[in-house]
Amino acid sequence: MSDVIIRTATVDDASAIHALIDANRTAGHLLPRDLANVRRRAGAFVVADFDGQVVGCAELAPLSPLVAEIRSLVVAPDLRGAGVATDLVAELRRRADTTGFDTLCAFTHDARFFVRQNFSIVPHLWVPQKIAKDCAPCPLFRRCGQHAMVLSLRATSRHAVADVPQHAAVA
Repeated sequence: MSDVIIRTATVDDASAIHALIDANRTAGHLLPRDLANVRRRAGAFVVADFDGQVVGCAELAPLSPLVAEIRSLVVAPDLRGAGVATDLVAELRRRADTTGFDTLCAFTHDARFFVRQNFSIVPHLWVPQKIAKDCAPCPLFRRCGQHAMVLSLRATSRHAVADVPQHAAVA
């Protein structure tokens, strides 16, 4: 949608971001976020702005120096299917890559969108940073029904070569 501007959120956007998240939380699609948390984290969000209205949002949340997560991705119902979510994810991917993260992850109940963005479904244990930070203390741990999704931002991760034994045969 050409009239939508993807930009960094400001504290002034926090109420609109919170309203989008809360509307989708009650539908069971997002985890709850309180308004104070959204205000504190406003600069980590990107928003889709349509005629001065926030119609979509997503947060880039570092989990470690090498792994960042896309959180709270939501688009207003009347603009779903118009490419707004794709634009938000593309901007967070660009920011994660520029910042030096090797891996971008997301946790979702419906993996189809992220698969179309070239993410892969992986076992939750492949994202131990997320488990340690958010999953282990969650009351739904091990029964949340979310898919762990990852996207490598490097052709060859900086750590992939170091993990291969030196005596390994190359086919």
